[in-house]
Amino acid sequence: MAVKIKLKRLGKIRSPHYRIVVADSRTRRDGRAIEEIGKYHPTYHPSVIEVDAERAAYWLGVGAQPTEPVLAILKKTGDWQKFKGEPAPAPLLTAEPKKARPSFEALGGDDEGKGEAITQKKKAEKKDEAPAESAAESTEA
Repeated sequence: MAVKIKLKRLGKIRSPHYRIVVADSRTRRDGRAIEEIGKYHPTYHPSVIEVDAERAAYWLGVGAQPTEPVLAILKKTGDWQKFKGEPAPAPLLTAEPKKARPSFEALGGDDEGKGEAITQKKKAEKKDEAPAESAAESTEA
């Protein structure tokens, strides 16, 4: 039985997520897997690549063949170089944690309301009311 390390596709139509799995070479792309050894999310910036290095080394050691996309991932994480005995690559970029936004109180805001609206009231309403009242008075006389 030939064993391959390949990507199993998950996610919506335009939002793919992959799991790095060890499976029989005869199974379908999203078919039954022997073991899941990592995940890959290419749509995130920077991409999320997580590989269980110990399990990847084990499966490479017992003869599992990685597919071309998985081989590229293993080269980026350094697991392929470790398996071949070559020097490790530069470390991967990781996403910086998002900074918390300052609160309203930290910016010096006051909670006390002034009780009045900030915007001016429309003056056009008063003009419309005045002719209507004068017209009503003239009809009564």
